[in-house]
Amino acid sequence: MADIAIDSAEIEGLILRMRALMAREENDVSDPGGNPSDDEVPAALQELSGDLTRAELTQEIEGLNDDQQDALVALYWIGRGDAEPQEWDNTIALARQRHEGSTSDYLLSHPLVPDQIEEGWEKMRESGELE
Repeated sequence: MADIAIDSAEIEGLILRMRALMAREENDVSDPGGNPSDDEVPAALQELSGDLTRAELTQEIEGLNDDQQDALVALYWIGRGDAEPQEWDNTIALARQRHEGSTSDYLLSHPLVPDQIEEGWEKMRESGELE
């Protein structure tokens, strides 16, 4: 059985906040083209005061202890198919070994990270590997 250092409520909250951030960032149009009438990004997806910013999400991830950060990375790897739930101990060991620099920079540099962490979490639950 896998011992995951981060609880399901924290994981679910992080996934939701990552999705909200990624949805806004995916709509950042640097060169909108030549038709101004359809180049507008919907106001609902634009960053508003009081919204969670990348800096706040970065601070939240970096505020996790090393074991929790390693667990997020391991879940991400399992979710994208780099490892299987039964390989949790080896995957965590590899995440610890490769833990250099900012975990948030690593994770947030991948646009599908919320989906892949969620997929990793689901694979762990379905496999019966969770304690």
